[in-house]
Amino acid sequence: MSNQQNKILNRTARPQTIAGAMGGLIKIFGVRASDADLAARWGEIMGAEIGGLTTLAAIKKTRSGRFNIVVRPVNPAFALQLSYMSDEITRRINRYFGYDAVEKISFRK
Repeated sequence: MSNQQNKILNRTARPQTIAGAMGGLIKIFGVRASDADLAARWGEIMGAEIGGLTTLAAIKKTRSGRFNIVVRPVNPAFALQLSYMSDEITRRINRYFGYDAVEKISFRK
């Protein structure tokens, strides 16, 4: 198998959202995934590790156009663990939207 075919196989083995693949172009042209879609696909976007421990409590759009995300752990004992994972949660949401969409993440018990 040639190196070019290897790159194609590796690339298709890692599915991405269109917003994540297009990056900043999505924001420039004004097309983005909706915050309602984020709520509907929360478990899929966060993966089993984070999605199994949390539910999305609220999404609030700020004046700057970014989002304040409120996450509720399924068990209050996980709140501290989730606070350590806030950078990963932010990274996954930003990758989903394709730009720096998260302004703040809060955890509600």
